[in-house]
Amino acid sequence: MDLRDHIRDVPDFPKPGILFRDITPLLAHPEAFQECIKQLADRYRGENIKAIAAAEARGFIFAAPLALELGCAFVPVRKPGKLPFETQAFHYELEYGTDTLEIHTDAFGEGDRVLLVDDLLATGGTMGACAKLVEHSGAVVVGCAFAIELNFLNGREKLGNYDVFSLVQYDD
Repeated sequence: MDLRDHIRDVPDFPKPGILFRDITPLLAHPEAFQECIKQLADRYRGENIKAIAAAEARGFIFAAPLALELGCAFVPVRKPGKLPFETQAFHYELEYGTDTLEIHTDAFGEGDRVLLVDDLLATGGTMGACAKLVEHSGAVVVGCAFAIELNFLNGREKLGNYDVFSLVQYDD
C-alpha cells in the first residue's frame, strides 16, 4: 500500500504559498493507518525501546498505537501547565521567539531507550527540543520517526546525529 495515496495536499493552508500535507484521509482509512503503524513498528522491532515520546497533538496520534504495537510506554510531551504532576521543562528557540516543552519528572529512567515520534518532520525544531528534553532526563534517544518528511525544509540536518526515519518524503 502506498501511504502517499492517503495524504491530501491542501494548497494555501494555513496561509498563501503553503502546501499543507493533510493526514486526516490516512487516519480515516483504517487499513492505511494500520499499515503506517505497522511500517513504523517493523523499523524499530528488536531495538529494546522502553518508551515512545511524542509532542502534542498530532504526534500522539501515531505514537500511542505504535507504543502498543511495540509493547512499550507512551510518554506525552506537552506545553507548559498541561501535565498534572511534577515536570521538567526544556526551553528552545524558534525562528521568531521561544517555546517550552515539558514531561513528567518520572517519565524516564536513567539509560531508558526512547523513540521520538511525530506525524511530520518539517524544520526539526520541535523534535530537536524533544530529544534534548529526553536526554536531560538521563534517557537515550534511539531515533526520531515520522510518517511524513518535507525534505526541502532540511529538518533532518537540524536533528544532527539522531537516527531519522520517515515513511513518506516530499521534495517540494
